[in-house]
Amino acid sequence: MTQFTKEEIVARARELAQMISETEEVDFFKKAEAQLNGNEKVRSMIASIKSLQKQAVNFQHYGKTEALKQVEEKIDRIQEELDELPIIQEFKDSQVEVNDLLQLVANTISNQVTDRIIETTGGDLLAGETGSKVKNSPGGSC
Repeated sequence: MTQFTKEEIVARARELAQMISETEEVDFFKKAEAQLNGNEKVRSMIASIKSLQKQAVNFQHYGKTEALKQVEEKIDRIQEELDELPIIQEFKDSQVEVNDLLQLVANTISNQVTDRIIETTGGDLLAGETGSKVKNSPGGSC
């Protein structure tokens, strides 16, 4: 059985990260983000939200509840308007795609490690039990 060092595993993880960063999903994400950052309407709306958020903090600090409510409503309206823009939806979709890919990789690694542990300890893969659990369970062989 081959053993690997943590350094070797981290080196392979870096290789995998490089591969992931060169996928279609990540490329689409980068393009969507660039479009988003280059869109004057989006930048203006985000700047408005940030300004209103600062006002909201001040109103909250000074207990001006009615003014706070009005500012929060303005923030919500601008946020809804932003969310309706196709460019925002494309960006959000690209985030989901990249996140799904990362989750798939993480789950695949986790499942493979678990399966290898079960297999190498003589366990029961279908039951998801390691060899030591199978041997020590009632009815297990000694």
